Amino acid sequence: MQWTELIVFILLFGLVTVLGFVAARWRAAASLDHLDEWGLGGRKFGSWITWFLIGGDLYTAYTFVAVPALLFGAGATGFFALPYTIIAYPLVFLPILRMWSVSRARGYVTPADFVRGRYGSSLLALLVAITGIVATMPYIALQLVGLEAVLRSMGFNGAGLLGHLPLLIAFVILALYTYQSGLRAPALIAFVKDILIYIVILVAIIYLPTKLGGWDTIFSAAEEKFAASDAPADGILLNANNQLQYATLAFGSALALFLYPHSLTGVFASRGRDVLKRNMSALPAYSLLLGLLALLGFVAIAAGITPITNNATGRPDGNTIIPELFNAQFPSWFAGVAFAAIGIGALVPAAIMSIAAANLWTRNIYKEYIRKGATPKDEAKQAKVASLVVKFGAVLFILFIDPQYAIDLQLIGGVIILQTLPAVAIALYTRWLHRWALIAGWAVGMLWGMVLLYQIPNPTTGRVHFGGSALALDKLSIFGWQPFAGSTVQIYVGFVALAANLLVALVVTLVIRRTQVSNGTDETAAEDYHVDEHDENLRPIAVH
Repeated sequence: MQWTELIVFILLFGLVTVLGFVAARWRAAASLDHLDEWGLGGRKFGSWITWFLIGGDLYTAYTFVAVPALLFGAGATGFFALPYTIIAYPLVFLPILRMWSVSRARGYVTPADFVRGRYGSSLLALLVAITGIVATMPYIALQLVGLEAVLRSMGFNGAGLLGHLPLLIAFVILALYTYQSGLRAPALIAFVKDILIYIVILVAIIYLPTKLGGWDTIFSAAEEKFAASDAPADGILLNANNQLQYATLAFGSALALFLYPHSLTGVFASRGRDVLKRNMSALPAYSLLLGLLALLGFVAIAAGITPITNNATGRPDGNTIIPELFNAQFPSWFAGVAFAAIGIGALVPAAIMSIAAANLWTRNIYKEYIRKGATPKDEAKQAKVASLVVKFGAVLFILFIDPQYAIDLQLIGGVIILQTLPAVAIALYTRWLHRWALIAGWAVGMLWGMVLLYQIPNPTTGRVHFGGSALALDKLSIFGWQPFAGSTVQIYVGFVALAANLLVALVVTLVIRRTQVSNGTDETAAEDYHVDEHDENLRPIAVH
């Protein structure tokens, strides 16, 4: 047991726990018994709070653990996370402003609310809500993977329930202060989390290369490791097999980033369009942090770090690479600070994700299909309970399923959430695509995406199916026709599934429009996209 690291970790964890409970009184509302207050913080977060909230939401503990671990194991492929976060912000700049405006004017809490109002289709809204919940669940579970990696490095590596006890305690505390304070809790804690992360990474990126002989030594060690590897896709440079997969994964991930309900939760919580404009300009600063962070994977190679063996599975846990690097290269007290930064970094996005999933359940399933006459107080109560269920569902996922499978599901999550792009993002600009065409496109994209993912093995883990998201083109079959037979070039499955989704939606729309079938009732209006955010008398309109 690493006692010094553990004591520092507990002290900092205790600090954010206090902040989580105090957050209920921070920018206090008359009552938290309303989704606007509990689930969106009253829709009044300013530039700084929104910056920390969205940044803490998008750059998770799993990112801090897994991106450098991917570089450690596979090399240059792991850098895909850098270009995708660079192109995401200019890509979503205008759509995010439009989404905020119409949601503020109409009182929408979730992206499914927008779809329901835009097309007047409860079925399409239900599909968007279910897709968001399904794609978010493994993301929450992955925060546990990052937290468990830190706990293992501090000595908690037992098998069975006892080995997971610290994780259970952490998530019980998270569940309690999220239940009480809602979105205000992760918004306030995000300040501490991001400050700690910036300090740790900047110190590491300056101190470690100096200690290990410079970047030339580090890159030479990485090149030597990959040269001795038999894997065809690793190396410090991309090769012909993985260049297309790298590009499509980066672009597909950028498209998916703000489709996730937890990303839009941070957007809806901001108080104005000007706040979002400033944030879309400033959030790329996190990409600088991510680039520096990713390089620690190569630093770990030069330092001779080996992952801890998971006593429960008997296999090395690659997610422990960065915690072990800090453990070996830094004084115990600073390693404790780093562990706390990663651990707290798991709690912030987990809280926001559970709130976003709870909002989807409450607004688009519970109120729409179970209790149509639910009052705002009923909605808030239902969302609080749902957030608890989501959190502990993620804990059970880790307890009873191999965490490696959770990593596979994270890759699948991007494929899933991308299928909502036509109904959510494209619909911001046009209703030309018919609602039934969008439903057909969603079904085809989802089905084909799952079929393609099923065909992907992972030789490293011995998994025959659902082993990743990189599909060899020779396995791409269209009704038995293999246009790229014999090719070893890989492509991101989400990109292929989205292309099928859009193609089907386009064709079905053309067919339906020839029959002049109604496209539903549009509850949004042109003026909803140009809300005057400076109007203090503006009040959201209740969703029908």
